[in-house]
Amino acid sequence: MDMFKKNPSLPVFIAVLVIFTLAVTFLSEAYGAGAISTSFVKTLGKTLCLALVAIAMDLVWGYTGILSLGHFAFFGLGGYMIGMWLMYARTKLIVLDSLANAPLPPTASEISDAIGTQIFGVVGSSDFPLVWYFAHSFWAQIALVVLVPGILALVFGWLAFRSRVTGVYLSILTQAMTLALSLYLFQNDSGLRGNNGLSGLQNLPGADGVSQDYISIWFFWASAFALLLTYLVAAFIVSGKFGSVIRGIRDDEARVRFLGYSVEGFKLFVFTLTAVIAAIGGALYYPQAGIINPAEIAPIASIYLAVWVAIGGRGRIYGAVIGAAFVSLVSTYFTGGQAPDINFGVYTIKWVDWWLVLLGLSFVLVTLFAPKGIGGLFDLISGRMSPNRHGVPLGPDKSSLREEEAEK
Repeated sequence: MDMFKKNPSLPVFIAVLVIFTLAVTFLSEAYGAGAISTSFVKTLGKTLCLALVAIAMDLVWGYTGILSLGHFAFFGLGGYMIGMWLMYARTKLIVLDSLANAPLPPTASEISDAIGTQIFGVVGSSDFPLVWYFAHSFWAQIALVVLVPGILALVFGWLAFRSRVTGVYLSILTQAMTLALSLYLFQNDSGLRGNNGLSGLQNLPGADGVSQDYISIWFFWASAFALLLTYLVAAFIVSGKFGSVIRGIRDDEARVRFLGYSVEGFKLFVFTLTAVIAAIGGALYYPQAGIINPAEIAPIASIYLAVWVAIGGRGRIYGAVIGAAFVSLVSTYFTGGQAPDINFGVYTIKWVDWWLVLLGLSFVLVTLFAPKGIGGLFDLISGRMSPNRHGVPLGPDKSSLREEEAEK
């Protein structure tokens, strides 16, 4: 109950998400009237996943004050982990089907070689790299979705926070980590097909008889459920004493350390937890996108993530969701050819080319004129204002703020 009292937006969010999920289901081509196309259902499902990683970014930046420019790398790693199983299992079915009419039954070695050739032939290889050791096991790869980004965040965070790296220097370090990982994955010998990435992820193994309209709505449900759980976890974290401590770290780290709290421990926990949340979002996102490549992990993607949270309103969980959903859907409109070009005669504005300029301008305007983002508008509508402390003692000593002091 305390979580609901301190987060009045929580029941509103739950109600909106449930209504939205039901509406999309009943309007989809799979279970409803067909008013919403399968491709748009996938877009909505991906938007929910982006909202999930935006919550992670809000927890680490908006509440803890760590401007991480590497959280989309964890998002991409989650996609790679589940993508390995999807690609392996799908390719195995294709290989077994092609070898079904062979004169002699194929051996396990022949099947493995054929799968390897199918997957890695594009990079001139047929051998399975070590990173694919568990690719045949769904549950092992699900565990790696959590473990790989979690361990990377734990090690990186431990090294950075114990050295008390803060501010812009920490942001640069997270960006450097992302760039290094991206450049490594671009190499063919990384074991993840280099620039080609992993493709065909939208085809669920063993579901050949199921059309994409059903698969898309299933992933949409999974994304909505994951977003709901993430929102509840985030609301629980920021509602209690833990939330007060991380806000204190954001506002005055030295004072929190002076009070005896392990600042590095709190930072490390939030950084690792949000990396895992981001990875789960990626594991749900890329099967809906159908492909993942190293460009998805480039540092610019993490910068976009910070822009989404800033536009939505950092320090508000619902603000992160609003920002991610708003930018995702508006981006789809402008870059998907739906927005009409504007012809001035001497020059034609093509929104596909100008969308990033518009996004950057929006970020600048929000920073200058609406630092609370879109979420701040909801605060005004709901009457949620900063508390008026005039005349209210802030402590037992005589120097505490009083009304007479406020008037001076």
